[in-house]
Amino acid sequence: MTVKLSKKYWLIVIFFAILTLILAIFGACRARRNVQLMETRQQSRMSPVIMIPGSSASVNRFDRLVAKINRQDHRNHSLIKVKVYNSGKIVFTGQMRPNDREPFIVVGFQNNHDGYSNIKKQAAMFNRAFNRIKQRYSFNNFKGIGHSNGGLIYTYFLEHYFNERQIRLTKLMTIGSPYNFSEPTSRKTQMLSDFEKYRSRIPESLIVYSVAGSENYVEDGIVQLSSVLAGKYIYQKQVKHYTQITVTGKLSEHSDLPQNRQVLDLIERYILNQLAQDDPTGNQPQQPANNNN
Repeated sequence: MTVKLSKKYWLIVIFFAILTLILAIFGACRARRNVQLMETRQQSRMSPVIMIPGSSASVNRFDRLVAKINRQDHRNHSLIKVKVYNSGKIVFTGQMRPNDREPFIVVGFQNNHDGYSNIKKQAAMFNRAFNRIKQRYSFNNFKGIGHSNGGLIYTYFLEHYFNERQIRLTKLMTIGSPYNFSEPTSRKTQMLSDFEKYRSRIPESLIVYSVAGSENYVEDGIVQLSSVLAGKYIYQKQVKHYTQITVTGKLSEHSDLPQNRQVLDLIERYILNQLAQDDPTGNQPQQPANNNN
């Protein structure tokens, strides 16, 4: 009886010794992979532009914008589309051009409905997509563009999800984003109040451009100008630079803003890094004159 117990004892000891060795080897391999990933990320020269469309829009929302920019700057930016389904499934489409330093990545949602409750859900969905994007592509910084509710999703994401040490959001442009929905600034919505409450979580190193369209200096056909300008209560004096810009004239209506020539020029000048890449001194373009710091 004693001999049998001893055999069992030694079998258990050997089993746990082998298990410990396997776990140690697995942990070492995983740590090595993490170090290699960190090194690859830190050495990466890729700086993608991650875009979020507004309510009722799909991942195709920025097709014309990207096509126009490619025709203008002749850099052939890749266009990757990421759709997040309500089930949690995430589907990537499009091809990344080899050595593309500045691809466009559009994240859209099956749930693309309006309303603050949906914006919260979409921000959580965007966070899941962002985690997949950073796993698939190695980059240490990126830029963001959000049209309409896309800018609200970005704001909620920054305040409640974004906490990266390895990856930095350098610049954010929101286009026609109704920070107070359709209410006048004298009557703040719960969303705007919440955005103000958690604004200290937004990275202080961020540069933000809030672009408004104006058909009649009051609204862009859908969103009131005052609602877009309410972004100052969230970003001004919290980020490194906050700039409000209003575009007028042709294609200044809300849904047309992503195709507006002035907006395209602003994206090329202040979001894309072509000057930093072409200029060996790395000089950045100057901030617009109406910068509010």
